[in-house]
Amino acid sequence: SAAQHAELGEALWVRLQNADDEDGEEDSVTVQAAWIAADLRHSHLVEGHLLKPGLTCAVLVSSNSQAARITEALRKHGIEAITPDDANTPAMLERLRALQPDFIFSFYYRNMLTQAVLDTAKRGALNMHGSLLPKYRGRVPINWAVINGESETGATLHYMTAKPDAGDIVGQQAVSIGADETAAVVFRKVTAAAAQTLDRHLPGLVAGNAPRIVQDLKAGAYFGGRKPADGRIDWTLPATRVHNLVRGVAPPYPGAFTALPGGTLKVFRSQLAEPPANAALPRPSLSVRDGHCIAVCKDGSALRLLEIEFEGKPFTAQDFLSRFGDNPVSLET
Repeated sequence: SAAQHAELGEALWVRLQNADDEDGEEDSVTVQAAWIAADLRHSHLVEGHLLKPGLTCAVLVSSNSQAARITEALRKHGIEAITPDDANTPAMLERLRALQPDFIFSFYYRNMLTQAVLDTAKRGALNMHGSLLPKYRGRVPINWAVINGESETGATLHYMTAKPDAGDIVGQQAVSIGADETAAVVFRKVTAAAAQTLDRHLPGLVAGNAPRIVQDLKAGAYFGGRKPADGRIDWTLPATRVHNLVRGVAPPYPGAFTALPGGTLKVFRSQLAEPPANAALPRPSLSVRDGHCIAVCKDGSALRLLEIEFEGKPFTAQDFLSRFGDNPVSLET
């Protein structure tokens, strides 16, 4: 559903107070954290890192009505919660200036923060990006990494600049991408890596001795956003490429799809299969073999379709035979 696939955005402005300073005095550090996800799995970045013993928060700003659980939890710690539609308004800018933050953190926040907002941070504005920068700068980096068949990606904490995802790197952590893992599975891995990266480098940022590594932007590329229509399968590609697309847009994303006579077939889960023994089988085509729907690509490579829907309803190999019979169905577009 549209609600399942909607990306949710939240922004957090928090004040951290270090109660363990060596000189016995408390040093206040103000942090803005903004984060975005397909659900609220990133809540531990708030509760696990911004609410540690010895660190206190002052104000939460959320742009997402579904963040009620987070706002309620933080309010129990005496944190004020506000919910603007836009974090870049003049009113919010004045609020930030009054707060006088040392740092701004952006965690999975979809919208660009204006330079005026970034400039309110005396010691720098930082973003947590879901790739190993400078690779996969831009939108939906985890989906793109899976679609492109990468074997690893990760999380990168970096300074924000006017150019997205181009600032100096503080730290990053890699995660593996399994050959059959979906973007959602990799997203959970990257979420854990992001938490560990923040945990590892937050003390250094507060102390003023965290790394700061200039990016070589030529070593990576920028990727744009994706639309549901981008999930259309091109059967002229090898089965491995189709499988990667299926993994990269599987639920909670809209899914890969193809046209069949009478409707649309969505492919949510797949597996590479042995090419058909029958060399005369039409290519590309879809048929049933050994109790599974098997798609044969233009080059003869094959894909077992493990979880599919036809016109919004679950579709099995038996359903295929009942509707289309024993003959292969062309996948020519």
